[in-house]
Amino acid sequence: MIIEEKSLSIAEASEFLNKDSTENTEIIGFVKKFISTDSKKAQELREKLIKLDLIKLREEHISKIIDLMPDNKDDLNKIFVDLTLEEDEISKILDTIKEFK
Repeated sequence: MIIEEKSLSIAEASEFLNKDSTENTEIIGFVKKFISTDSKKAQELREKLIKLDLIKLREEHISKIIDLMPDNKDDLNKIFVDLTLEEDEISKILDTIKEFK
């Protein structure tokens, strides 16, 4: 039964893997290849991005930002395919990401 549907980054989702199970060893190894930060830092970054209070920044975007940790405007804009960010929005997001690198 699905209780809640929420977009998570790979780092946040990795918390739900049973790391003691031998059945998940292959999955855990695969996931570790793509994690750019630990789940605690990912959650902190999510909270800071939410606090920016940018109307265009949706939950799905935040999850992708955490997964990809873009370094520049071009990389960030690849996440926002369906809309265009203003320059001040881009700099706020990139400055927030830099705090976690």
